[in-house]
Amino acid sequence: EPLEAARADFAAAGAAPWAARARDELRASGQPGRPRANDRDELTPHERRVALLVAEGRTNPEVAAELYITRKTVEHHLSQIYRKLGLRSRTELANELAHETGLRRAA
Repeated sequence: EPLEAARADFAAAGAAPWAARARDELRASGQPGRPRANDRDELTPHERRVALLVAEGRTNPEVAAELYITRKTVEHHLSQIYRKLGLRSRTELANELAHETGLRRAA
C-alpha cells in the first residue's frame, strides 16, 4: 500500500520517472499497480472494443462473434490489453473499466 500511494503521489506531482520506478517495483513485488490514465489511451481502437466487451462479461467466443474476428485475435488483443494496463485477469479488467461499462466493481 505505501508503494502504491507513493506511485500515485509521484504521478500526481508530474514526476513520471519516479512514478514509473514505483510501478516497476510494484510489478516486481507481484502487484500490477494501477494503470495511469494515459495507459488507456495507448489501447488501439480494436483493443479498446475487446476490453469493453470482456469487461461486460462476454467470453472470448462471444467477443469474436460480435467483432467478426477469430478467438486467437481476441486472445492476442487481451494479452496486449493486460500488458498495457498492467492487469492480470478479466476480473481486474472488469474492475478497471467498471465506470465505462456501467457495472459495479467486483469485490
